[in-house]
Amino acid sequence: MNTAWVYLILAGICEIGWAFGLKYSEGFTKLGVSAVTVVVMILSFVLLSQAMKTLPLGTAYGIWTGIGAAGTAILGIVFLNEPRDLIRILCILMIVSGVVGLKLFSPSE
Repeated sequence: MNTAWVYLILAGICEIGWAFGLKYSEGFTKLGVSAVTVVVMILSFVLLSQAMKTLPLGTAYGIWTGIGAAGTAILGIVFLNEPRDLIRILCILMIVSGVVGLKLFSPSE
């Protein structure tokens, strides 16, 4: 896996992190959590921009948002006791399959 893909995966993980940070910052009223959230947001965007230097825009952005959306939903189910009904899980699987499809069918560099 080349560097751009590593940057993109890390950017997606950071997106999950800042989504959780938003939840726990309570509307940016908790200073420490808010500061960490903003730093992770910035890191996510920096890593995404590095990945976009070589990856197509649609592929990079789609995968970044897919990792963030699916990862946040999965962790919400696991750690926040969010609903885990069948339709929700199927929707998450569709996001994951879209992300995998974008990776598999993106042009080689």
